[in-house]
Amino acid sequence: MNKTAQILKNHSAEILALWELKVTEQVPAAKKANAIALYDHLPNIINDIADIMERSIATNQLFDDKKYLEIVENSEQHGRHRATATNYTVDQIVHEYIIFHRTLTDFLKAKKGYTEAVSDLLKYVIETSILKSVGSFSRSIQEMQEKLVGTIAHDIRNPLAAAQLSLEMIKQDPDGKWAEKMRDAAERSVRKAISLIEGLMNGISVQAGQGMMFNFEEKSILNDIQWAYDDAKEIYTSQFELEAPDQPMIGVFDGTAVRRLLENLITNAVKYGSTSQPISIKITDTPDRIAISVHNYGKPISPEKQKHIFDFLEREDQEDEQSHSWGMGLTLVQIVAEAHGGSVELESNAKDGTTFTTTLFKKFNTPGKKRTKLSITTTNV
Repeated sequence: MNKTAQILKNHSAEILALWELKVTEQVPAAKKANAIALYDHLPNIINDIADIMERSIATNQLFDDKKYLEIVENSEQHGRHRATATNYTVDQIVHEYIIFHRTLTDFLKAKKGYTEAVSDLLKYVIETSILKSVGSFSRSIQEMQEKLVGTIAHDIRNPLAAAQLSLEMIKQDPDGKWAEKMRDAAERSVRKAISLIEGLMNGISVQAGQGMMFNFEEKSILNDIQWAYDDAKEIYTSQFELEAPDQPMIGVFDGTAVRRLLENLITNAVKYGSTSQPISIKITDTPDRIAISVHNYGKPISPEKQKHIFDFLEREDQEDEQSHSWGMGLTLVQIVAEAHGGSVELESNAKDGTTFTTTLFKKFNTPGKKRTKLSITTTNV
């Protein structure tokens, strides 16, 4: 099979071009992908197949072969990548591999490099690739659904806890001095929880590459930011400072989502920040975007945790509660930022404290409801 191996190595780009032509004609989701995203790990798989052929490894000896294990890993990564690409399905992933198999077969036959041994090896490897890729794709979709639903459920718990606290305070206020204020706070918190339930229902159904439903409208976002700031001052005993422009900041925003974004950053800043120093919220307004920064002093986030804190489908075990809690809240922050065409940046060290800055573009969307897309990298550290 050495001749076939050389054909694959020398003509890898040509094979991929032929595959791309066919797959973009026959697989709907592939039509919207650029070439780099479409190829994904397939060049690596071709090279690994060629290496196995070059060494004439029999199929019953593949299980411990390094290159075969690389193919397995690349196939799993391929499925995981397709889960973050828009509108892929299991059927379309299988179809991609079938076209890949046929393209390889036809090309090798044309180059006189197709034998029975080559046929057996290709069939074995590609069947394994399909199995691993589809399994990884399905698990990733399930992870996205669980994380989106978990994020919304996490947000619902906060206003319900605040409502419960307000009701408890009413019980402990026999003179009724604070009763009206606490009733208003409880009512506001319950309304907020009810509004989040719609988001929970939307999060139950997740398709490849898609996240939560947003409702965009042209408005000034300043009132929503002020609302989150005032609410935080009522709920928490921490000190807060808000620096924001006086004039309206007009753009196409989902105001409820932006409030939730800011609430999550404030909640984590309160939880992990220093109690002796204020939490600063700064809003920067430019012609095409706004930036929302939340800063706190206290224990910094380690450089190692900063590398993975934004990973939407991060599967590594969290080392402590701080990592887990930041990750849950930042899932929502990341999705909201991405929905507005923006990003999230983190700076954290012992001297300067921790600052999360979220950028939202004013005209990235048009008014109306829209289910957001999920991307692999939307953040900068």
